[in-house]
Amino acid sequence: MIAVDKLQQSLKILKGKTIGLLGLTFKPDTDDMRDAPSLDLIQELNRLGAKVKAYDPIISQSGMRHGLTGVVVETDPERLADGCDALVLVTDWKQFEKLDYGKMAKSMEHNLFVDGRNFCDRKELEAAGFQYVGIGH
Repeated sequence: MIAVDKLQQSLKILKGKTIGLLGLTFKPDTDDMRDAPSLDLIQELNRLGAKVKAYDPIISQSGMRHGLTGVVVETDPERLADGCDALVLVTDWKQFEKLDYGKMAKSMEHNLFVDGRNFCDRKELEAAGFQYVGIGH
């Protein structure tokens, strides 16, 4: 999994680290979790001993957990970032372009941002204090 490789390159050991996932669903504007990459990511991060948190605009608000295990679903992006070692953008929700990344970076342990969709503005995230890592798709 490319996202896990990128996390390991920057953080080295994932055991004991807290990883925040931005987005859980298969694609934006849906609650469809079938074949969602987040499911494999959660499983692999758990296997490596990481604590996993997530925020998704629909899943977090609906309270539907779709049988999610091994992940704490937060109610807003700021709570997600709090105490995280890294954030991974999984689903390219439009509202993720407008988050207060500066505020989020300040509440994190390490400021690693892995953009799984090459969706966010690298310069903006770096200006907010993140170490930005993109993934091609």
